[in-house]
Amino acid sequence: MNFRSLDEFWAFYVNQHSKPSTRRWHFVGMLIGIFFSLCSVVFSWWFLFLVPFFGYGLAWYSHFFVEGNVPATFGHPFWSFICDFKMFGLMLTGKMDKEIKRLGKRPVLQVF
Repeated sequence: MNFRSLDEFWAFYVNQHSKPSTRRWHFVGMLIGIFFSLCSVVFSWWFLFLVPFFGYGLAWYSHFFVEGNVPATFGHPFWSFICDFKMFGLMLTGKMDKEIKRLGKRPVLQVF
């Protein structure tokens, strides 16, 4: 799929994370990834090896076993990475549910 903007990809990304438990797995993975990133700065750079294992591992688990789809990272790694942080921030501030309602159930992408 080709996306013309980050906003267009964001609508797709939110649809790919429709189940609350999928979003929770992503949140926990991101939180653990941030924790190990900080540990690598404070203690040892070896903690960096754990960041993708937990950060992506828990998110991918949620896509394969909870959501039942393929992670957006496989097709659009850069935009997916940005949207991971956006979703994390919205969940942290309690605004993700409002964003889901704002976007509604949209078609993934219309091909012309």
